[in-house]
Amino acid sequence: MSSQDNASLAEQADRHLWGHFSSLGRSVDGMPIIERGDGCYVWDNHGKKFLDGLAGLYTTQVGYGRTELAEAAGAQAATLGFFPIWTYAHPKAVELAARLAALAPGDLNRVFFTSGGSEAVESAWKLARQYFKLMGEPLRTKVISRNLSYHGTSMGALSITGLAAVKGPFEPLVPGAIKVPHTDMYRIPEHAKDESYFAEEIEQAILREGPETIAAVFLEPVQNAGGCFVPPDGYFTRVREICDTHGVLLVSDEVICAYGRIGAMFGSERLGYQPDIITSAKGLTSGYAPLGAMLVSDKLAEPFNGTDEQFLHGYTFAGHPVSCAVALANLDIFEKEDLCGNVMANEAAFRSSLDDLADLPIVGDVRGMGYFYGIELVKDRETKESFSYEESQRLIRGFLSLRLAELGLICRADSRGEPVIQLSPPLIAGPEEFEIMNRILRQTLTEAMAEMEKPS
Repeated sequence: MSSQDNASLAEQADRHLWGHFSSLGRSVDGMPIIERGDGCYVWDNHGKKFLDGLAGLYTTQVGYGRTELAEAAGAQAATLGFFPIWTYAHPKAVELAARLAALAPGDLNRVFFTSGGSEAVESAWKLARQYFKLMGEPLRTKVISRNLSYHGTSMGALSITGLAAVKGPFEPLVPGAIKVPHTDMYRIPEHAKDESYFAEEIEQAILREGPETIAAVFLEPVQNAGGCFVPPDGYFTRVREICDTHGVLLVSDEVICAYGRIGAMFGSERLGYQPDIITSAKGLTSGYAPLGAMLVSDKLAEPFNGTDEQFLHGYTFAGHPVSCAVALANLDIFEKEDLCGNVMANEAAFRSSLDDLADLPIVGDVRGMGYFYGIELVKDRETKESFSYEESQRLIRGFLSLRLAELGLICRADSRGEPVIQLSPPLIAGPEEFEIMNRILRQTLTEAMAEMEKPS
């Protein structure tokens, strides 16, 4: 593409494209325009190469340039480009639903397709409400989720989300979304007796609100927002007990953690708990086509099965035949290349490449699992002193985001909570990519420390 064409494209993007979670006009990183990808790497329209250390957005599990997925999409589009699954079915939706049911843990045998992750979460709350009405418990409408958690942008999913900063402009939100502490093992509250505090707070919230009013608890296996919070040992076992004691549904929000991200097809499988619902999207198609899926237990489907009751909910493009064909081809690659096995085989090496940065005073905590890690940045490692809001913005938006991209690494530098850098590469990544990430992060963080010592 010529420099004139590039300039025209940038001008059009600046004038007409409204980016998601982006400021209008030129963004801090100059609105890079990514043109093509191959394996773990992408190139912008100027030919600059980047290692995609975020897999798009925790999404491109099999990497870029997989012709198998493009061919599957093209073949399906030529056969049946679209048909809804409203009282009808088509072969690819049926095949994919059966395949996901076979892969899912326990009795999650019903698959409700959506267009993406927020819709899957929205669907789960609506299903929980309708289910309990059918079961004669109409007061069970509330849900519990964790502080700092992110569950989506539609109004219900946004209400479940725990990030106050992204909710304020849209209030009042859906009532009945209760928050409990997130599993920040690095900063356990002083009043907490021990690690059991995090699960017990869920039961306390249920008791405060009244068990008869609580429909579900929404939890990610590893919480994304705030930087890859891993639960303490026994956390989900205890949460499952609490939900069973009080008749509450457990929803495992795996929009990020499903499809190999933390080393198993489903995150709940890796962490050893059985949810009533799994919400998923992203890696289901490796991002090659939009698709989400809510996996539901037979128990929840029972009031609808063989009756006139309908789940009064749906989306035009949910279960799109092209997307389903891509998902099936994507799962074929998972099996053929044993991507979950690749994650488990390389997990320790990836973690080691990040732990290697711990000698830098700005690195406070490295946490995560599989191919999903966060590095929390601190002002003082010995005291765990945080940066102020202004300092965090200067560090993240004013320096790290731009410098990491300049050095050829796409990852996520964010300050939802404490400032963190998140890394979540394609599941085909290996030692070569780990070394590149380590080198660029070490240089960038070293420069960041010097930058933060300058007068603001």
